[in-house]
Amino acid sequence: MEHKQEEFKKELGLLDGTMLVVGSMIGSGIFIVSSDIVRQVGSAGWLLAVWVFSGLITVMAAVSYGELSALFPKAGGQYVYLKEAYGKLIAFLYGWSFFTVIQTGTIAAVGVAFSKFAAYLYAPFSDENVLFTLGLFKLNAAQLVSIFTIILLTYLNSKGVKNSKVLQTVLTVIKILSLAGLIICGLLWAGNAEIWNANWAHAWETQTYVKDSASWLPISGVALITGVAAAMVGSLFSSDAWVGVTFIAGEMKNPKRNVGLSLFLGTLIVSVIYVLANLMYLAVIPLDGIATAPSDRVAVVASQAIFGHLGTYVIALMIMVSTFACNNGLIMAGARVYYTMAQDKLFFKQAAQLNASQVPSWALWAQCFWAAVLCLTGKYGDLLDFVVIIVLIFYILTIYGIFILRKKMPDAERPYKAFGYPFVPMLYILLASAISIALLFTKTDTCGWGVLIMLIGVPVYYLTKPKE
Repeated sequence: MEHKQEEFKKELGLLDGTMLVVGSMIGSGIFIVSSDIVRQVGSAGWLLAVWVFSGLITVMAAVSYGELSALFPKAGGQYVYLKEAYGKLIAFLYGWSFFTVIQTGTIAAVGVAFSKFAAYLYAPFSDENVLFTLGLFKLNAAQLVSIFTIILLTYLNSKGVKNSKVLQTVLTVIKILSLAGLIICGLLWAGNAEIWNANWAHAWETQTYVKDSASWLPISGVALITGVAAAMVGSLFSSDAWVGVTFIAGEMKNPKRNVGLSLFLGTLIVSVIYVLANLMYLAVIPLDGIATAPSDRVAVVASQAIFGHLGTYVIALMIMVSTFACNNGLIMAGARVYYTMAQDKLFFKQAAQLNASQVPSWALWAQCFWAAVLCLTGKYGDLLDFVVIIVLIFYILTIYGIFILRKKMPDAERPYKAFGYPFVPMLYILLASAISIALLFTKTDTCGWGVLIMLIGVPVYYLTKPKE
């Protein structure tokens, strides 16, 4: 039985908020996507540059969001900021995209990554184990494993935020410690001077890996811009989901301070960890080995180089913990957006109800259903393209919203102001716009579909809009 409640419980402190940011950001990407980045840009210097650049613009976005989170310290986060800056249509388009592509697509991609590594420990969980075929559709064991984890985490979250925050903090601490252990052992103990020197011998030579001929081709000019844009899909996806803490602002203690601080600390910690992890890869694996890692599982190759055969099982288990914690954070945060939309009559009205545990359980299960459907459709790489282009578009709009709201609400109390305003927010807008345009040109088949799904939201809004 559902009971409508007036308010969420304020259960989450600064540590919980920071752990939610870190736990939601570190999922599967850092263990997989460096392989594709090296294939696109072909050198140690460019691999690190892509990660450093992604980290910088992520922290820039996060410190800009601090002003918005302090101005509107309530559930719904980015959706609320867009509504206040632009009105209901843009806010609805965000919520629509969030439900159809951004959050559910990310949950599905992380679920698929979980099953990839589960199959490493237990082969029958593999995507090659096809259980059912109907025409072009094939149901495999990996899809069922992905869906099972999403259902389990949704169930745990429906029982209250207290349990899910403890799970989030514990799994995130395990994840950070094990990743730190891998980095330290790789850099200090197993680092190979010969491999390191060879990888840095041509640090800024740009080339692309051709799988068919297993050879490298030099690239420059437009091909280099294309390569860098394609390479950034993986690093930006890996650096995303930090915004989740703004969705649960209604459950944060002292949200005016703690949301902005959680955003800054969380994104900074993760960006540093990512750069160190890639330095570790370069210390233990030749560049060709990173580019050709089986199934792109570059972390498994690194672990094997550091710890031997047993290490591959350790890393697979660690990545399962990582992806599980990541999806817990995504599932917890996502439902709060649909809850806030439903209160504005822009989503199914059942999503505005809290259950006896004071969580939006209907919204949680609706999100679970659609993420499960996406698990049945997409490959990991395609899901990333879908998500990243839409995420960037709405980050650009939200950060431009800071400028709009400064004019609209000049006298509003701003306990925290955007760092480096107006230069840092504007620099982010310019950089993210350039990446978005490059992605639309270079990955039209996948990114284009993402944009199309977003635009379908326009007629949906006008068809479903309640009469004023």
